[in-house]
Amino acid sequence: MIVVDSSVWIDYFNGVQTAQTDALDRLLATEPVALGDVNLIEVLQGFRREKDAERARDLLLGLDILPMLGTDNALIAASRYRLLRARGITVRKTNDVIIASYCLTYGHSLLFADRDFEPFVTAFGLRAALTE
Repeated sequence: MIVVDSSVWIDYFNGVQTAQTDALDRLLATEPVALGDVNLIEVLQGFRREKDAERARDLLLGLDILPMLGTDNALIAASRYRLLRARGITVRKTNDVIIASYCLTYGHSLLFADRDFEPFVTAFGLRAALTE
C-alpha cells in the first residue's frame, strides 16, 4: 500500500506539477492508494471554497483512509521523535512524525514532498514511494 502525504495532495489539488504529483497520477490509475486521517484533515482544511472542499472530500473518501494515531502509534511515534532529536534532528511537525511512524510500523511506502520525512528514510528505513 502506498500512503500519499498531504504535501503531495495539496500540490495535486492546486494543479502544481511535480515529480510527486506525476507519480500520484500514475498511482491513482494502477495501485491501491491511501491517506491517513491526519492527512485528510490537513488537505481539507486548506480549501477556501466549500465546493472545492466537497469535491476533494468525495475523491479522497474513495481511497483507503487509515486511522494513524491511536495509543500504540502515539507511543512509537514519540519514541522515534526522541531518537531523532538525540541525533540532533528535530522534525518540525508532529503530524509528520505520526504519519512516518504509522508507515514504518505497518510497512507502507510513503509518497511525500516534505523534507521532514527524510530523517525517517535514512534513520529508520521508511520507504519513499518515489524512489521505488
